[in-house]
Amino acid sequence: MPTDVFDQLAAADGHAQETVDEQMPRPQNSAESCKDYTPVEIKQCVQELLKSGLLEMERKPNLYQTAVTYQEGIRQLLEPFDLRLQIDDVRGLAFLSVAEAAIAETQDDEWTHPLVRRQRLTLEQSLLVAILRKRFLNHEQENGAGAGDAVLFVDDLIPELQIYLNELGSDVKEQSRVRNLLEKLKGHGIVSQIDDKDQITIRPIIAHLASPESLRALLEQYKRLANAGREGP
Repeated sequence: MPTDVFDQLAAADGHAQETVDEQMPRPQNSAESCKDYTPVEIKQCVQELLKSGLLEMERKPNLYQTAVTYQEGIRQLLEPFDLRLQIDDVRGLAFLSVAEAAIAETQDDEWTHPLVRRQRLTLEQSLLVAILRKRFLNHEQENGAGAGDAVLFVDDLIPELQIYLNELGSDVKEQSRVRNLLEKLKGHGIVSQIDDKDQITIRPIIAHLASPESLRALLEQYKRLANAGREGP
């Protein structure tokens, strides 16, 4: 019985499709295709670190846990950028720092980094950082390391600042000075915004901002300047 013309066309089309299929590259299996693929959770973790420089367990627990779990892989991803991942598992912190090797390559203190904006603190800001760091460490001594944020009233900082800085002559000016300093430090992630109770929260990252030796030298310098100012010419 002769083959219907439509059967002949269908057979020819099927043969052509088989030929095309044979020429097309076969997709790799899932293990091969994902071998060089960075998982989404690691991408999100690294992106947040590059954006904020910091992950806190209390505020972003999932991303923080990813940083802890995959820290070696994340360090490898950051290495070409001269950045280093540091984990403080006691305080629940994952944060970035510039690799020591990158800083050592510079001949002076004026190192630069294309992804890190270096912001110098004024002397008054540095003094307040030292005071806040001392307050935070006292908070941890009383409540245990990793106790979380330390909360204090803004006005409680004024007497400590007055030890090292000249008194301004009025409570309004003193409050304005400390509030302005806190506002500047807020941009560095050291403290929270002043709340409606006139309180601020000291973030745990402050424990890593400066060495005790440098802070001690800063405070001693302020004491000398304050004493010289009181004694007069």
